[in-house]
Amino acid sequence: MASVLDDVEPGGRVAVVRLRSLGDSVLTTPALRILKRARPDVRVGVMVEDRYRAVFEDQPDTDVILPARLAALRRFRPRLCLNLHGGTRSAWITRASGARWRAGFGHYRMQWAYNLRIPRAQQILGAERIVHTAEHLASAMFWLGAPVMEIPRASLGCRVPRGPSIATAVLHPFAAAPEKTWPAAGFQAIAGHLERSGMEVVVIGGAGDDFAPFRAWRTLPGAPLAEVKDLLATAALFVGNDSGPAHLAAAFGLPVVAIFGASDPAIWGPWRTQSEVVAAPAGIASVHVDSVLEALARLGVRA
Repeated sequence: MASVLDDVEPGGRVAVVRLRSLGDSVLTTPALRILKRARPDVRVGVMVEDRYRAVFEDQPDTDVILPARLAALRRFRPRLCLNLHGGTRSAWITRASGARWRAGFGHYRMQWAYNLRIPRAQQILGAERIVHTAEHLASAMFWLGAPVMEIPRASLGCRVPRGPSIATAVLHPFAAAPEKTWPAAGFQAIAGHLERSGMEVVVIGGAGDDFAPFRAWRTLPGAPLAEVKDLLATAALFVGNDSGPAHLAAAFGLPVVAIFGASDPAIWGPWRTQSEVVAAPAGIASVHVDSVLEALARLGVRA
């Protein structure tokens, strides 16, 4: 029986609606790699908001970056439109895309938007367990007809040669919610430890984040996403909260120490890189500095 991907004509077009979230955008790229391996001839267009556009710039499996506007999607004229976002706006966009096939997971709201309803990842993968977000997104490609394979690491492009040129440790001590944010004093202690080990410390975050506790180190407040990618592509280590930059670091194969609070590491942990997850039953504020130092030691970083 022919699959949906088989129905896409040679050189045809597949649109992937991603929209928002840095981490989700990064973790979509393994699914794109699987799609391109199955159908290297198709043109893949990813619809994403401008603030996350840099995730897909120079990304080897993305042919076209589509702005988050319906008109742009309709001009692209996809045969298949796959919604990997699942929100109300993305459902309306998918429904109105003009694509012959409109696919979304069966647990999404607004099921009337889709004529292809993708089952649970556990059913597709044949594994009744918690699945990582990268596995969840990639499973859609298997259901659409891509051969089942090992789900690869996320892949990003950048403007500089990859690989650590200097011993740089990138710290991201911020997050979207207090329950996901380790106290600044903990990151200060880790930054001092890394300096004593001979590493240059660079602290990254958004323009609205409070960098005052980190004035002793180089900081990049509000740096463009493309600049953050370039930094991580040449860094040697990442330490940060459970947030989007940790997934960027993992995509470049950096050793990662991720400090978790409310989220489940089985779903959101660093994907396919050497990593240590640090958490505490009482919440992220109760994570001890010693626990993070021990995680660094297991990664080979010592004072």
